[in-house]
Amino acid sequence: MLRRTFMSLAAATSITAGAAYAQDSKDVVDTAVDAGSFTTLVAAVEAAGLVETLKGEGPFTVFAPTDEAFAALPEGTVDTLLQPENKDQLVSILTYHVVPGKVMSTDLSDGMAATTVQGGDLNVDLSDGVKINDATVTQPDIEASNGVIHVVDTVILPEG
Repeated sequence: MLRRTFMSLAAATSITAGAAYAQDSKDVVDTAVDAGSFTTLVAAVEAAGLVETLKGEGPFTVFAPTDEAFAALPEGTVDTLLQPENKDQLVSILTYHVVPGKVMSTDLSDGMAATTVQGGDLNVDLSDGVKINDATVTQPDIEASNGVIHVVDTVILPEG
């Protein structure tokens, strides 16, 4: 299940809403690859061994950080996470961005919590746009054949 959810995360791409709907016959991973702005996310999904999972049946809701979101992490963080000895930590971070089921933006309510595949909760704040923990949703509702992607501007790190 962790692998399936991560694929959804990878599918969360930064494509325009119109293009996203045209691509809904593609799974989340292929949608992310085609977008071109999720190269770091896709590389992380591959390094974590989650590609086949996220290409699975789903459905998955992926809060997908852009390449810019990964670039904003402290220098060296991404390179460290991509090393084989850090695979468990990488899987934990990636699966924290994935919620089982298909949750569209219209399904969100202020103050709700969504349990991730990783096991932690993501908190929704609708007081000023849509925030998931500390990340702002910059593009919602990119549909894929096995779920939905919501593009976020920050890598969401699990607590602990």
